Amino acid sequence: MENFEICIRAIIQNKGKILICQYKEKGYYFFPGGHLEFGEKIEKALSREIKEELNLKIKKFSLIGLVDNIYKEDKQKHHEINLVFDVKVDKINLKSREDHIIFYFFDKIKFKREKIFPIALQKAILKWIKDKKFFWASQYYKKSFLMKNKT
Repeated sequence: MENFEICIRAIIQNKGKILICQYKEKGYYFFPGGHLEFGEKIEKALSREIKEELNLKIKKFSLIGLVDNIYKEDKQKHHEINLVFDVKVDKINLKSREDHIIFYFFDKIKFKREKIFPIALQKAILKWIKDKKFFWASQYYKKSFLMKNKT
């Protein structure tokens, strides 16, 4: 079975650190957020996901990039389009409201050292932190690409 999903990803920073999730059962890291549901407005999905995961209210957000990601998990193919937002929240809270995930703030050294999925998004965020330019990146299974910004 093949799955196609549109995902909303939040980049939340605090004192030079970046908020990351860890899937408890499998141990891998990823960015906060989740799936856009059919008929749901993007800004509502972003607010809903951050509220569901951390009980936080978004003060401000802006679209900073897109990541096309095709991967396999549990022998199933997935294709997701990630809409990536720089998100400011009303307070900082690491207490997960969902039993299957844990949240951490990674400093830049740990952020660079760990594998955070999708890897193309991790690489794009490292570049975005420096230049603040809109990005488009792609990852197909294990290869990742950061597209050149033509603007």
